Amino acid sequence: MNLQISLSQLASAIALVIASASALAHDTAHSGGIPSKPVASVKAPYDIAHTQITTEGNTAVFHMAVSGRAGALKPTKTGKLAGSRVFSYVWPTSLDPAVVGFEAKAGILAFAVTSHPDFDDTPLFDENGDGNPGNDGNVWHSHWVVLQSDEACGKGALKVVDIPDGSKSKLPKTWPGLPILIDSPGWSPRFKANTLEVRVPFDDIGVVQAGGFDGVTAALRVNASVHNPLLCVVNVFKVASGDLSLPGKVNQ
Repeated sequence: MNLQISLSQLASAIALVIASASALAHDTAHSGGIPSKPVASVKAPYDIAHTQITTEGNTAVFHMAVSGRAGALKPTKTGKLAGSRVFSYVWPTSLDPAVVGFEAKAGILAFAVTSHPDFDDTPLFDENGDGNPGNDGNVWHSHWVVLQSDEACGKGALKVVDIPDGSKSKLPKTWPGLPILIDSPGWSPRFKANTLEVRVPFDDIGVVQAGGFDGVTAALRVNASVHNPLLCVVNVFKVASGDLSLPGKVNQ
């Protein structure tokens, strides 16, 4: 009897250690950043559970966890550019757009992972490996974008900043040629179960470490006239902080 009790106690102790280790691993993986409570009305692949940015050397690691399988839901192809949709996982930041090659103080600099089957905006990269770099917009890929509010997109809505005709805006070397403040740097997102992660190198990682951030999942839409505003944020699925206050602090 004493042996049975001891074995039972040992089993309970082992179970407790395993549970504690699992909890510790979870807490470590999700330490810092912005936790978010589940929202039943948001589709699971876009229901943000946790958002964070960490740094390793001169590399920033953009991380997001959701309630379902990350990246499982993409826009339906329409066959035309005008009115087509873009699904996105976004990290709005407090960083100045000049950090990545845009004009200083041009708007809100955000890092985004997007999918859009009706057009390709990464002309330097062949994401699906078929030898044609112009047909893989549906494959998840990364961008830097600069955002501003524009009532033309809806009350209080944001857009990717347009480049006026004839202007000479300062642009990153990997700008894809669209008349908006967007960069296609080619940093590949990695999806695993309910998480996605992108590793982005910086010349000055200290600028990133001093910044704030938020997490957003959203749908954007190309204007039906394919004109200013070209790309509007039309459906915000979820904001990690709830109010886009950029409360996240970068973990070193």
